[in-house]
Amino acid sequence: MPGTLWKMTAQERVLARTTIAGYAIGSLGTGGFATLPGLVLIFFLTDTLGVAALFAGILVTGAKVWDVLIDPVIGARSDRSLALHGSRRPFMIAGGLLLPVFFIITFAVPGGLGPWVSGTWVLIAFVLTATAFSLFQVPYIALPAELASGYDQRTRLISARVVVLTLAILLFGAGGPAVRDAFADPHMGYLVMAIVAGVVIGGGMLVSSFVAARGPRSEAPRFSIADNYRSGFAALKRSQPFRVLVLTFLLQGLATGVMLAGAQYVANWVLGTGVTVLFVALIAPAFLFAPLWAIVARRVGKERAFVLATVLFGAAALSMILLAWFPGVWVYAPVALAGAGYAGMQSLPMAMLPDVISHDATRNGTGAAGIFGGVWTAGETTGMALGATVLTIVLAASGYLESVAGQHIVQPPSAILGIVLAFSIVPAAVIALSLVTFVRYPLRKHDIDTDIDTDIDSGAAR
Repeated sequence: MPGTLWKMTAQERVLARTTIAGYAIGSLGTGGFATLPGLVLIFFLTDTLGVAALFAGILVTGAKVWDVLIDPVIGARSDRSLALHGSRRPFMIAGGLLLPVFFIITFAVPGGLGPWVSGTWVLIAFVLTATAFSLFQVPYIALPAELASGYDQRTRLISARVVVLTLAILLFGAGGPAVRDAFADPHMGYLVMAIVAGVVIGGGMLVSSFVAARGPRSEAPRFSIADNYRSGFAALKRSQPFRVLVLTFLLQGLATGVMLAGAQYVANWVLGTGVTVLFVALIAPAFLFAPLWAIVARRVGKERAFVLATVLFGAAALSMILLAWFPGVWVYAPVALAGAGYAGMQSLPMAMLPDVISHDATRNGTGAAGIFGGVWTAGETTGMALGATVLTIVLAASGYLESVAGQHIVQPPSAILGIVLAFSIVPAAVIALSLVTFVRYPLRKHDIDTDIDTDIDSGAAR
């Protein structure tokens, strides 16, 4: 009887509101960093610094490749920090302090430098910024598996995070370009935008760092960097659910990455408006739908809800091919539907990731959440990097003309068509492919509940 009572108490344990709020506020930082560079950095390079589209894509992709390389290492080192110091907090604090500095430097390129020098400046600064972001993001991704137990409790924790994430995307996606456009000098506009955004991003990260639990310390063996990579590959090899989820999220990161990077081009060259209205049309519905997807997930399961959200996003993206013939305000309707789907595409995989981590821990032992978080962040970063790369390839192939600040040019019809294709057909095709990969995801609610019962029974036996 006592063992049964303990089991019920552990399963029904409710997360404290302070824990939910503290974790969620971190997405003010992660959402800001994921959104603003993806929205404006390529455009900053091609239409302010005069960097050719293909070269701009290479620069941004190069920074992301570095990010992919260091994420598994940071993940393994944060696991070691958890063992030695009882918390992942030192990594998160370091990221929150360093990111604003490097983010501001990225957009502080002096006027008058040539395209190659300007591009190199951005590359070096953005690599440092991405490194600081990974110091926070990788352990942050690992925390839900440690903060919450149970299928539904993790959905609740992640749903609150996605509400803040969506608000951050709206704030930075609409507010960032608005701050930039308030200045006649584009260089000054980008710099002020970076200062404001960098401070807010860093602040959100620092506040959330203190939700990282402090636990008992233990001895942790030293591992080389090669061991860190081996641990990441081992996690992928032994966990089939993890492989499926990472690949699916990578593909969806590619699709959303190419649309995010293309939004500024659609607004400028297809609609002839600022990007703020287009971005609000995308993210405002996402903000409203984020909690609704949690309700749907509780009724039909995270997996089915995720498929519904993905189909909605893909259908909306496909319909925007009509921009090639009929540009106009009608596009805000499918953009809003895409935003509604995007909310589920973000929240539900992140709610499934802690399930995957705990499923692996039940079978292979605990202590690998940071490794999983590192590989996950590397996969997400790869997808977003490929999105930017695909956009710049389409722009280059369609004859897009780069320019420096103050220069007036007219894009050829082929470039306008390339922008529309990158905003519609390309992401729709990738989204369809992500549904194919997700078919093999095996975990359901009863699998996770069984794992929890197994863990509790093992603890009672000890």
